[in-house]
Amino acid sequence: MDFLAALPIDGPPVLGAAVAGGLIGLEREMRGHPAGLRTHMLVCVAATLLMLAAGHPLTWTPGATPEMIRVDPVRMAHGILTGIGFLCGGVIFRHGLTVRGLTTAASLWTTSALGVLFGVGAWELAIGGSTLALVILAAFRWLDRVLPQMVVVDVAVRYRRDGVIPRDRFVGLLKDLGLRPGGISTKLLKDGGQLELGTTLRAPKGDGIDSLADRLAADPQVSGFEIEPRND
Repeated sequence: MDFLAALPIDGPPVLGAAVAGGLIGLEREMRGHPAGLRTHMLVCVAATLLMLAAGHPLTWTPGATPEMIRVDPVRMAHGILTGIGFLCGGVIFRHGLTVRGLTTAASLWTTSALGVLFGVGAWELAIGGSTLALVILAAFRWLDRVLPQMVVVDVAVRYRRDGVIPRDRFVGLLKDLGLRPGGISTKLLKDGGQLELGTTLRAPKGDGIDSLADRLAADPQVSGFEIEPRND
């Protein structure tokens, strides 16, 4: 109890961290992302508590003199922001050719940085940073929907092998739909009866990719295909 009483764990920094982490986490929770309200609140509050404690190392070692201990909260901040990387790595995962969770990982790292700012008493930076983070996560999502967007899509099409590589047929289909392919890869599958052609397409968001799926599904020579967007 004496140790806790000696630390400046008063209401404002911890409460501010809980509110900031909660608001950012709520936005993630409402979007159905893996790290939500409680995770962001815990990260922000924990960072604040550690920074508050780092400013008073004499309370950790009773009997020590000021000459024996060097106060260096920067090292604690460095440890927090480095350690949070392990938690961020847990929300990043690969689904097919798409990498997901990058924005949630960035929001966790930002939340820990905000906790550090609350802990050192940098209220203007902490509140301004919290506001800006919410604007980026919430308001800019609306902006993404309004502005014209390009999508990057990985396409792999399996053709039944009939002695001729259907490269021209595949390229012609893409051109008919207004899609410009990059380099085209050719792979002979293990069973020997199928050829797989693959490419990466960069195209405006719209009906072109959906039409590609419809045309491939209707092609009797196509035995299967995969269309994977890279956008998170």
